[in-house]
Amino acid sequence: MAGQREEIEATLDPSDWGEIRQLGHRVVDDVSDYLQTLRDLPVWRPIPEEVRRQFKSSVPRKPEGAAKAYEDFRSHVLPYPLGNHHPRFWGWVNGTGIPIAALAEMLAATINNNTWGGETSPILVERQVLEWLKELLGFPQEASGLLVSGGSMANLVGLAVAVDAKAGFDVAEEGLSAAPKRLVLYASEEVHSSVDKAVRLMGLGFSALRKIPVDDEFRIDISQLERAIASDRADGLHPFCVVGTAGTVNTGATDPLNQLADIAQREGMWFHVDGAFGALSALSPALKQLTSGMERADSLGFDLHKWMYLPSEAACTLVRDSEAHRRAFSTHAPYLSKQEGGVTGTENPFNQYGIQLTRSFKALKVWMSIKEYGSDKFAEIIEQNVEQARYLAGLIEESSHIELLAPVPLNLVNFRFVAPGMSEELLDTLNQTLLVRLQQSGVAVPSQRLIKGRFALCVANTNHRTRREDFDVLVREVEKIGLELLGESETNPSITESATKPRSTWEAPGRGVIGVKGLM
Repeated sequence: MAGQREEIEATLDPSDWGEIRQLGHRVVDDVSDYLQTLRDLPVWRPIPEEVRRQFKSSVPRKPEGAAKAYEDFRSHVLPYPLGNHHPRFWGWVNGTGIPIAALAEMLAATINNNTWGGETSPILVERQVLEWLKELLGFPQEASGLLVSGGSMANLVGLAVAVDAKAGFDVAEEGLSAAPKRLVLYASEEVHSSVDKAVRLMGLGFSALRKIPVDDEFRIDISQLERAIASDRADGLHPFCVVGTAGTVNTGATDPLNQLADIAQREGMWFHVDGAFGALSALSPALKQLTSGMERADSLGFDLHKWMYLPSEAACTLVRDSEAHRRAFSTHAPYLSKQEGGVTGTENPFNQYGIQLTRSFKALKVWMSIKEYGSDKFAEIIEQNVEQARYLAGLIEESSHIELLAPVPLNLVNFRFVAPGMSEELLDTLNQTLLVRLQQSGVAVPSQRLIKGRFALCVANTNHRTRREDFDVLVREVEKIGLELLGESETNPSITESATKPRSTWEAPGRGVIGVKGLM
């Protein structure tokens, strides 16, 4: 009313836009300096106790300010990340990140678009990204797709469509308990654990997943697969899906995808490919033959935040039959129904093709990165990573102290330090200790694998910042630490006596017992 004092309503926008602008400029400058000088920093470092204590304080009730929040990030967060952006990080299979994608993340957060659907430009961006990915990986134009958080979700989406399409009854309406025959699916024993999670979450149960032995190159054994399918049919079960892997997480092996596609077609089964990182080798003309047959898959899951170097989270599921894809996830909600000419006027919204309704604008970092570099540049770096892996394998073969434990078909190298006359159990313990010391040194971060029951150090090279000289450093450091441990074992029996402990643990110098599984 006239004459009354006007109330000032609260907002979370800054009272001084000049301050946030100044802080933003500083952040960009700091980030640029940080990325430019990464090579001079440790790859990884343990978090000191005094820093850990900073994360145990009570929730702030009063404002501390944006500048203070940023200073806390610089001092308590920035020095202690996983390190996968560093040139000598090769642990597990992690992407490195690229500057344009980091800026895209800020831009996506600025408009904060929920990409469930709707007549908005971010939906057009994601659709264009999906069209590009179909083109690059050989999927037909009429196929559908969805950007998701990672390979685990990509596999879950693809397998959920497989169940719905091949169960032989209305799964959505009746549930799996109505199945006249138990559904079973097949994958190699090297398949990623996300497939185990998917069968559990879908209610199929772990026992429904038939894990087929592999050959000497760690690829699924086709003859054993065919026998398993025939046996299950004879027992009255319903084989509905076969999962092929393009780039296994242990060795980088790729299953014979054309043969799997033939089997799936002959048996009336769904063919899903877990292409987590290996699928993107198809971008390279020199490597494309390794994934031959992948383009025949009914569904394909793969990560963009691994071998396309993007920040997490960015992955994709492509489905050949778009109607089967939509049918597996489609629901009706009046509040989301299409209204011609309004915000919900879009056709085929993304929430009808996956689990999430609220979805972040993941597509922007993919779109901007492809626009900046072009797909050929990504192919070049992928080829470079493979050549670097082969270079490392050559260094290992020349070493009298290190040996390869698996073939190197792609970009993963498994190896260990060896000592003449030492038992396999003692070698496992020695290499477990060596790995932790190497990681603690900050020089390099490989991770661990079990290869035919033996403990291995594994380099998974999905790093666009790596140079060959980094592998020279790695080999020298592995030899140095290994020889130091051998010398210590002569005067300190605990270095080798710890081999009598359970295989799931080892003693890390100065750190106590660390579980191997906890680091996988």
